[in-house]
Amino acid sequence: MPNKILRRNNVKILGKGSRTVVFAHGFGCDQNMWRFVMPAFEDEFRIVLFDYVGAGKSDISAYDPQRYASLEGYFCDVLEILRALDLHDVIFVGHSVSAMIGILASIAEPARFSHLVMVGPSPCYIDSEPDYKGGFKRNDIEELLDLMDKNYLGWASFLAPVVMQNSETPEHASELEASFCSTDPVTAKAFAKATFLSDYRNVLGEVSVPSLILQCSEDAIAPDEVGDYMHLNIAGSVLKRMKATGHCPHVSHPAETISLIKKYLFRAVDE
Repeated sequence: MPNKILRRNNVKILGKGSRTVVFAHGFGCDQNMWRFVMPAFEDEFRIVLFDYVGAGKSDISAYDPQRYASLEGYFCDVLEILRALDLHDVIFVGHSVSAMIGILASIAEPARFSHLVMVGPSPCYIDSEPDYKGGFKRNDIEELLDLMDKNYLGWASFLAPVVMQNSETPEHASELEASFCSTDPVTAKAFAKATFLSDYRNVLGEVSVPSLILQCSEDAIAPDEVGDYMHLNIAGSVLKRMKATGHCPHVSHPAETISLIKKYLFRAVDE
């Protein structure tokens, strides 16, 4: 059974350290998106990389529409990976929706986590008047999902530069667009609905694991107000505002991403 789970999620284990860092990719991506950041941790940590079912080189035959209709299926997969590897006290680094997946997994089994590092997290992408600004109107999200159905390649071409927000490095947007296009459209649409229509604001108060929130500048997917909301509602969390622009600083600004994560982790160890 453990080997089946590891094959299902294309799990890779690297590094030399005794402490474990799990890098979890965001929607429309795969573990390759961590290639600029991950090597900086190999000498000091054991590294676990994986692909969600439907992404990268995961086992697409394991896809179950009912299981993956919500983020519950994805966080259950994370916990199954940790159990298969007999991991506890891991540092979970989650980009975008993976930040919420990490939160849900940590609430279910907190002993498996020592720290959460959340890169561009959002508990809810849809504005809720008058008190919450998620960055999108519900109609905006529905139009994006509709575009996925009608013109998947056009959707990928439109969304990639919006997510990256780095016009000086167009190759990054091109890579993200290619990543979107390489994902099975059926599973991508389901993951998009589970991500962008979700609302997990009510669980933030249940987070008991020390948490770092990395908030990018000019992030169209998770604006400043969202980072502030996360920080306010997760007890003891640390919020760091990045100079990096866009929603994928581990790709566009890896040096700053590495520096902030390491400063947080080693400060936490010293304390």
